[in-house]
Amino acid sequence: MPAASTFAVKASLGGAFGFDAGLQELGRKRRRGSIVLAGGSARGRLTDSLALKGNRCMSRIGGLTSCFGLRNDSVPMGTELMRPSTLFRNRPVRALASDGDIEDAEPLKPTDVSVTKRKSTGTVLPFVGVTCLGAALFGYHLGVVNGALEYLAKDLGIAENTVIQGWIVSTLLAGATVGTFTGGALADKFGRTKTFQLDAIPLTIGAILCATAQSVQTMLIGRLLAGIGIGISSAVVPLYISEISPTEIRGALGSVNQLFICIGILLALVAGLPLAGNPIWWRTMFGLSAVPSILLALGMSFSPESPRWLVQQGKVPEAEKAIQTLYGKERVSEVMQDLSASSQGSSEPEAGWFDLFSSRYWKVVSVGVALFFFQQMAGINAVVYYSTAVFRSVGIGSDVAASALVGASNVIGTTVASSLMDRQGRKSLLVTSFFGMAASMLLLSLSLTWKVLAPYSGTLAVLGTVCYVLSFSLGAGPVPALLLPEIFASRIRAKAVALSLGMHWVANFVIGLYFLSVVNKYGISMVYLGFSGVCLLAVVYILNNVVETKGRSLEEIERALA
Repeated sequence: MPAASTFAVKASLGGAFGFDAGLQELGRKRRRGSIVLAGGSARGRLTDSLALKGNRCMSRIGGLTSCFGLRNDSVPMGTELMRPSTLFRNRPVRALASDGDIEDAEPLKPTDVSVTKRKSTGTVLPFVGVTCLGAALFGYHLGVVNGALEYLAKDLGIAENTVIQGWIVSTLLAGATVGTFTGGALADKFGRTKTFQLDAIPLTIGAILCATAQSVQTMLIGRLLAGIGIGISSAVVPLYISEISPTEIRGALGSVNQLFICIGILLALVAGLPLAGNPIWWRTMFGLSAVPSILLALGMSFSPESPRWLVQQGKVPEAEKAIQTLYGKERVSEVMQDLSASSQGSSEPEAGWFDLFSSRYWKVVSVGVALFFFQQMAGINAVVYYSTAVFRSVGIGSDVAASALVGASNVIGTTVASSLMDRQGRKSLLVTSFFGMAASMLLLSLSLTWKVLAPYSGTLAVLGTVCYVLSFSLGAGPVPALLLPEIFASRIRAKAVALSLGMHWVANFVIGLYFLSVVNKYGISMVYLGFSGVCLLAVVYILNNVVETKGRSLEEIERALA
């Protein structure tokens, strides 16, 4: 153990009891399960709760994790704290690894120490709910064209022109790519809430143009504007939720983003039900999306700005007011101390786009880009788009049942993921998810090729598809959008999230453009086998490059990865 760390431990213990007497007292109280030290400081009362359980030793001082009075941000990277052998039986305390990986540093559990908490008078839930209108619009615009395309094509005179129909579908994705990068810059310049209000403009205009289009050109412009709108929201929704959510429920609230995307897709499917009896209903389907766009703008006029963004801008009074609204008056000083500690000593301006590719940031930024690359190249959109055809090929003719089954599986899996996010952790859910997707794709591939499985091909195809979608929604779907705002430093957070989501839209566009061509050339079974291989590569990458972030504030994560 380094001499400096040994001295700090002795000094901390000695200051409370006298070192030798302190060891004896600690030994007695360790057997009883907890130790509470109380003292004073120039800043007022300071209660330091020290929990000893198993081989963990963690304390909380002003919101910062420490061990025997050592603040994490004062411990050099690579320094491992050791318990005195006579007291702790030579078992090491989990600490930060030299490469900044914090996956083994676990937070206090409620059973580790008895802490009396004052009930918060603030709440983030209404503001998360308003934010999720953007996520629902994301899903709705993705799904609305699937049911409406046949009818709008007849109405606009392009029923026989599949190329133009393809452009109507893919123009949304092109616009979303542009909107993703625009959203990051706008969020840095104007703040998160004002960006949402600006985002309502292309969303509303795009919806109206699509609903009233009398020509293909107008429809394409409307789809492009709607795409820009959902691209902006796809970048800003997870960013804003992560920055206003309390640490202890940030995972659950962050996964709500993916849940509302799934709900938006289902709403688009439901909105298309009257089409059979009313062919011009497709205009109403597009027009309906203008309503939540307007509600999003109105709701954001009453929502607090991100305290982290306000502190970065030097707007301390506004940040304190936002914290009071979100968490309650009693937590203002605690949260402000944490935010100030994160930004202390750094007067750097917001990062530029080229800064993301510097040696300082690229290692962590590349994790975000890779996760969204694997998410899309693992074949989720291909499965959703092609599940009906696969079901029909094995004798299941109901495309309505296929769509409903896939959509319901997505919603159910995402709901389960919300409850697991803060208990199981982000990294373990990602690994489990991609491994489950790999196994499901392998099952799908074999069910379509092995003659011995031919009698059961229909059952296996349904089982494989449902398992794949469930596996995706448990981790690969919700976790990347939640994890990335957590691991990116505050000065690059908005742009780095935007860059990562840009990869999402580019990969999505490529899959949509070339998937059917590849299937026609190699067969659906070989394509699914390739998706299985991509999922396994994702597992290997995650195990070696992704850190665990559950139970840690954004400031603690940023200091650990600095």
